[in-house]
Amino acid sequence: MPEGKIMKALSGFYYVKVNDQTYQCRGRGVFRKNKVTPLVGDTVEFQADNEREGYILDVKSRKNELVRPPISNVDQAIIAFSAVEPDFNAVLLDRFLVLIEYKQIHPVIVMTKMDLANDKVKQAMEIIAQDYRQIGYDWIFTSTEDNVGLDQLTPYLKEKISVVAGQSGVGKSSLLNAINPELELKTNDISTHLGRGKHTTRHVELIPIADGFVADTPGFSSLDFDEIELEDLPFCFPEMAEIGEGCKFRGCLHLNEPKCAVKQAVETGEIPKYRYDHYMSFSQEIKDRKPRY
Repeated sequence: MPEGKIMKALSGFYYVKVNDQTYQCRGRGVFRKNKVTPLVGDTVEFQADNEREGYILDVKSRKNELVRPPISNVDQAIIAFSAVEPDFNAVLLDRFLVLIEYKQIHPVIVMTKMDLANDKVKQAMEIIAQDYRQIGYDWIFTSTEDNVGLDQLTPYLKEKISVVAGQSGVGKSSLLNAINPELELKTNDISTHLGRGKHTTRHVELIPIADGFVADTPGFSSLDFDEIELEDLPFCFPEMAEIGEGCKFRGCLHLNEPKCAVKQAVETGEIPKYRYDHYMSFSQEIKDRKPRY
C-alpha cells in the first residue's frame, strides 16, 4: 500500500501527499469505530484509483499530537512574542513553553519588533534572552524594518513541521509572509484580550515554507493545563528537571520539601527567580483544578 502524509483536512476529506502528487481521501468507517481521527501531519497508508477518490486504511503511530490545533508529528513550535505593542509577557511565554515541553516539541523563541523598542526595553530583553539561552532555548531577535533576523529563523524551518504560536498581535503571520511572500496569510486583527486574536483560519493545512512545512492554523488556542499533572510540571521546566536530580527526595515537587536543590539554585541565582515564581503559580493552578470524572 502506498504511504503519504496528510497535508490538509477539510470537510471530511484528507489530502494525502506522496512525492509531488496529492490524493483526496476519506477515512474508512473503521476509524470512527476505533475512535481514531486522522490528523494533518499523520503518515498514512491509503488506497486510491485516482486523485479524487482515495481511502485512508491505516494511520501510523504518532510522536505527538495537539488537540488545538488538531495536528500530529510536530517537530517544533515557533513561539513569537514582541518587545513592544503588545509588551513582552514572561508569564505567558512560560505558559507556552510548559505546554510545548509537555508535548515534547522543540521550541524556538522569536522576539519581534525590536526596532520599535527603546534602549531600556532592549536591554531588559537581552538579559531575559540570556536567561532562556542558558536553559538551552533558541532565542532569535527580529525587527519589522527590513525583516532583520529572519535569515536566522529560516534554517530552523528546513525539513521540519512547525506550528506558530505566541502572543496575539505580535506579527506571527507577517513573520511567515516575510519569509515567503507567496503565502499571503491574512494578518489577524489585534484583539484587546491577551492571547486571543480573531482567528482568520478555519481549517488546518501544512504550507510549504523554507524547505519545511508550517501549520496555517491558530496555534494553541487553549492555554490551560488540563492534561498536565502536578508531578509532570517539574519536567516542563528543563533547568529544574536537571537540577532537581540533586534533591534529597525522589519525586520532589520543589515546593515545601526540605533539602531541595531547585530552591537552593533559586537562592543562588542559578535559576531565575521569576521562572520559579511562574512554576509555583502554575503548580497552584493545577492543584486548584476541578477534578474530572
